[in-house]
Amino acid sequence: MEKTKPPDLIIFFTMITLLGIGIVMVFSSTSIRAYANYGDSFYFLKKQFIWSIIGIGAMIFFMTINYNLYKNLARLGIMISVGLLVAVLIFGKVVGGSQRWLNLGFMRMQPSEIIKLSIVIYMARYLSIKQNQLDDFLHGLGPPLFILALICGLILLQPDLGTTVAIGGTVMVMFVAAGVRFKHLAWLASVGLLGVIYLILSAPYRMQRFLAFLDPWKDPLDSGFHIIQSLYALGSGGLFGVGIGQSKQKFFYLPEPGTDFIFAIIGEELGFLGAVVVVLLFFLFAWRGLRIAAEAPDVFSSLLAVGITTMITLQAVINIGVVTGSMPVTGMTLPFISYGGSSLVIMLSGVGVLLNISRHV
Repeated sequence: MEKTKPPDLIIFFTMITLLGIGIVMVFSSTSIRAYANYGDSFYFLKKQFIWSIIGIGAMIFFMTINYNLYKNLARLGIMISVGLLVAVLIFGKVVGGSQRWLNLGFMRMQPSEIIKLSIVIYMARYLSIKQNQLDDFLHGLGPPLFILALICGLILLQPDLGTTVAIGGTVMVMFVAAGVRFKHLAWLASVGLLGVIYLILSAPYRMQRFLAFLDPWKDPLDSGFHIIQSLYALGSGGLFGVGIGQSKQKFFYLPEPGTDFIFAIIGEELGFLGAVVVVLLFFLFAWRGLRIAAEAPDVFSSLLAVGITTMITLQAVINIGVVTGSMPVTGMTLPFISYGGSSLVIMLSGVGVLLNISRHV
């Protein structure tokens, strides 16, 4: 019987710290809107706390199950996830102009969050099994690229370009880790970049967001409003912040202060130092995750650790990039911190898998 070690405590406590910051900041950023819309300042806090408990339970569950089981379930998982993506396009609930949610009665589920973990597990399995065939572009990389294209296509129909880019970026990093030939990677990166450019040019609202990213002050009351209000929040925080609960931008100035732009509230209330602490925590998470990948006992677990670490870190980079005006607005949440049940549970489940791998290094 294989002996296992305790899980990586740095990953665990980094995640718990981010989760704790998230619970505090969700309450601070949403209490005003919660009272205005529901008559209960604690409305979003209570839901986030419940989802945090469920997510921690999922993390513990995945941490205790040997990661090799996921290899056997990878194909089933990707089929179920693709089925959910199709279902959301047929039965999904439209929120903010996008059809991303399935209403299950007792809860709403976002299938695009589930697919993030499913595709990482599937790609880790495929790339580890087909290692000797990856030099053959058609027969080696063809099948996973078909799956990736199908998933990205379904997500784009919602539409959700941000999640598409995050999934594509995660898979590309996994290809690099698996040893895919450089010329194939360069070709795929070129096709992906051209695809993103086409998607931006072909949709007026995406083009508007891109132009707002280049010059938000050209249209400060419409397309540039999000970025400008976010920069106001970050700028007014100064070095030490205005104090927890003292944000002014959350008073219906900053759109989505508890989800997409919660990092702006962190910068306003906790200041530059508080924002830097959050960024450093994600860097610490990325470093430990990649170290686990480097020391993993087999190719499958190594690629799985790379995928999970990249999935979480890349989403954080995109969110912070949007909030700081470094990237166009995409609607990407900040892992462990932003309000939202589906994302939180999936991210914590991914951490559970990562911690499981760390017990075998």
